[in-house]
Amino acid sequence: MTAHVAPIALDFDEGIDRKTLRRLRDRFLSVNQQRWDRACSALTYRQQIVLEVLPLVFHANHPALPGYTDADCPYGFSHYQPPSRTLNAARRLARTFSVRNEGKRRPDLDALFLMGSPGTLGHSVASDLDLWLCHRSDLPERGIQCLERKAEKLSEWAGSLGVELHVFVFCAEDWRAGRQRAEVTGENCGSAQHYLLLDEFYRTSIHLAGRYPMWWLIPAECESRYDECMRQLVGCRFVRGDEYIDFGPVSAIPEEEFLGAGVWQLYKGIDAPWKSILKLLLIECYAQTAGQPLLSSVFKQAVFRGETEADGLDPYLLLYNRLETWLLDSGMSGRLDLVRRSLYLKAGLPLTRADSAPERWRVRLLTQLVERWQWQEPALAELDNRHQWRAEDVTRLRRLIVAELTHSYRLLSKMARDHGTRATISVGDINLLGRKLYAAFQRKAGKIEQINPGLAPSLVEENLAFYHQSEQGRDGNGWLLYRDLEDPADAFWQPAIRRSGNLTELMVWCYCNGLLSRSTRLNVRAGQSVASVSELREMLEALAGFLPFPIEPADREALSRGVRPVRNLLLVNVGVDPQAHLTEKGLHKLSARHDSLGFSGGRENLVVTIDQITFNSWHEVSLQHYAAGDTLIQCLKNVLASVAVDPSEVPGIQVHGHNRGHGAAIARRVQELFSDVLRQFFAGGLGPHPLRYVIEVDRRYFMLQFNGREPGFIALDSFGALLEHLALPQDRYLPVVFDRYAIPEDPALRAVSQACEPDNIQVFYCIRGERARIWVVDELGSLSTWEQAVGNRRYLLAPLLRFLENLVERRMLRRSDAPTVLAGVQCQEVVNRDGHWRTELRPDTESTSTLPGLEVQAVGVQEGGSRVRFDMFCGEQEFTVQEYGDQLISAVAHYIRSQRQDREDYPVYLTDVHLPHDLDPQVYQLDIQTSQYLHYRSILERALNQALQGNG
Repeated sequence: MTAHVAPIALDFDEGIDRKTLRRLRDRFLSVNQQRWDRACSALTYRQQIVLEVLPLVFHANHPALPGYTDADCPYGFSHYQPPSRTLNAARRLARTFSVRNEGKRRPDLDALFLMGSPGTLGHSVASDLDLWLCHRSDLPERGIQCLERKAEKLSEWAGSLGVELHVFVFCAEDWRAGRQRAEVTGENCGSAQHYLLLDEFYRTSIHLAGRYPMWWLIPAECESRYDECMRQLVGCRFVRGDEYIDFGPVSAIPEEEFLGAGVWQLYKGIDAPWKSILKLLLIECYAQTAGQPLLSSVFKQAVFRGETEADGLDPYLLLYNRLETWLLDSGMSGRLDLVRRSLYLKAGLPLTRADSAPERWRVRLLTQLVERWQWQEPALAELDNRHQWRAEDVTRLRRLIVAELTHSYRLLSKMARDHGTRATISVGDINLLGRKLYAAFQRKAGKIEQINPGLAPSLVEENLAFYHQSEQGRDGNGWLLYRDLEDPADAFWQPAIRRSGNLTELMVWCYCNGLLSRSTRLNVRAGQSVASVSELREMLEALAGFLPFPIEPADREALSRGVRPVRNLLLVNVGVDPQAHLTEKGLHKLSARHDSLGFSGGRENLVVTIDQITFNSWHEVSLQHYAAGDTLIQCLKNVLASVAVDPSEVPGIQVHGHNRGHGAAIARRVQELFSDVLRQFFAGGLGPHPLRYVIEVDRRYFMLQFNGREPGFIALDSFGALLEHLALPQDRYLPVVFDRYAIPEDPALRAVSQACEPDNIQVFYCIRGERARIWVVDELGSLSTWEQAVGNRRYLLAPLLRFLENLVERRMLRRSDAPTVLAGVQCQEVVNRDGHWRTELRPDTESTSTLPGLEVQAVGVQEGGSRVRFDMFCGEQEFTVQEYGDQLISAVAHYIRSQRQDREDYPVYLTDVHLPHDLDPQVYQLDIQTSQYLHYRSILERALNQALQGNG
């Protein structure tokens, strides 16, 4: 630094004078003017207009100026007279504009500042502008809200001229008291930092209008008694109180602020790493070199000494010098190299092409730094040609950045724990920032890593080649990604960009990281697979429709909630011909059955593989590959599990299949299945609803149901196994829902399942010639079914209905105080009307009919851990296990045969069965389910009738 004017020393104990204070203020204003001029020089002509009229927009509240909301909006700065250049800029926007005399009206606004990188080495045409708009402390809430609305409108107008503008509205009194109006957003640090931000403000701010900072007038060595000095200046009338604004001192950074500020910079570093790395390292430097002056103090001391040239006082130069000294003294030269690269890239000024740059002062400053660093031309060229960086270059640099950001976060967190301090950042803000960090950097299974967080402008490739590893004589199904392979033989020596066991993963990674666009030429060497360029093109179109690129970061509202899937894209049979083995067998021609899950005469499942791409509410993209076992059911189960976490917002499902091998039909079938299942389990945004969903796939049956919020499935190898499972006892009522293509050969069963009701016993029957099919659905939805001869139609259902009525009556007598009492047994006939199967209610006229023959009852006996055995009663005759043992059934059959006239041959039906409540020796059942009674009734009747036939 070079001193241009004499030092100024203020001695508050010996005395100060107004003339010296004015010289000091003017010295700061001289630096301020240089920075203003430099800030303008970095902008285009239209952008300069924005910067020029900003003070006037808030000072005049004129309807012809940008941002105007209404006539009542607060306006006017203390002691502000718009210069002619500002008035001229306003008249270029609105010819009718003129400044009116407000007389002695009290201004509503105290001051306006521009802070951050404008006017510094770190500023460029792409940088944003941060404004501090300070209003008087007694402004009503309505006026503050009006100013905030005006600030929003002004930001929109500035955006239309290519300026990213952020206006923060507050008053100095609230700032000093730590009252924070805003929460963490993209540009507002919320509760994360106070003194660190004030330190940055004091060394970077440009005064635009209104009052000057009181901090200018307090010597750095007096900041420990800042308030005392300030009161002396105002109280003794050395300065007018309405000429200065007071944000308070910043003599040191409290330890409790480091964690919040560190997390905040990590938050910013996700999208803009270069500036955040510099600030994170400064925070770490401050924390480890407590006692050394802050950069704001270094800046103020320099001005007091008489150093007023903007070059030597450049905030980014001061920042770099501090970090360089600290890192070299600490032996961390590797981190210093990253700091240098970060500063160079933050400046955004390619020195190898800087001859035409309008900001010669920035070129001069940056050139001096690069020469000091002894960088050679190749190193400069690499950084200047960021637009030519490839995925490998970005990946390497991203690893360094993530390592640095992670190191800083862990170090800051450890310091906070070790000192036992409480971070100033709020719990809500730290959770929010932590979630964004997790979404951006956390690695987890299936997550697609995004490698280019603002490191290179574009990674798009002109040519990409996807090679199956079998092309190189290797085993397995892996894929390799190359660029510019004109000759397939080049793949043997050219390094691969990426390797993956899955073609879809490579495609999604390329798309999400911008390597792949519609203009990219593709080459596929499929090897043992059947992938093709046309299939990859279709996948690209499906991805573009599913997830627009680039992927925007999640907003605050999304991050404030738990993560949930937003939408899924299912890619079916990528690189696979599902009909290859069918074509060999000629099976696809043997049947008119077109269900993709039970295709042709062999009922083959055409869904071989599924790639599930999920986009979640934190804007993470993940991929799960299903290629072994029951892929479709596994994928469906996982989707159900994710929806069960928050059923109020069911994620969208898109399905795509390549046109090879009925791809469109397969995709349509899978889409229907997922939509149907999700609708059944989560209708009305609630759920999971209690039900059992049956899907028929490849001659097998899968029953999906939830246990709490955990979905599961049971695989059943045959229709008989399905019926046996449907008859099992349930813990609660679970209706059975058949998929739209399941059991096409048994439409009657579908009609039965659709007619079921809870807390009821329903008997369904269907007569086909001399045989009748009977279904019983009990109070909890368990379904028992069998066939029997019709015989005498009058007595077709009478034994069964008598049996069920006895059960109902016994339950009602035993549980008369139960809140839900079972209704009587309901009887329905299953009929086919005009090709449609349905159930029709039939009145119960048979349960009271007098049945021929004996009343046969069975009473279960549980003896320890052995199976249940039964004592039986035929009329008044008793047959006990104790007396007859294993010969009990034969004895009962013999007795029944002896009581029949003319040795008539007709089946035996039990009219009642009693089961012990310790049916399972390890469980006591207060209420035994009807299906359990029917199960034992069936076993006993079968045994008796077989014995009767043997006796005959």
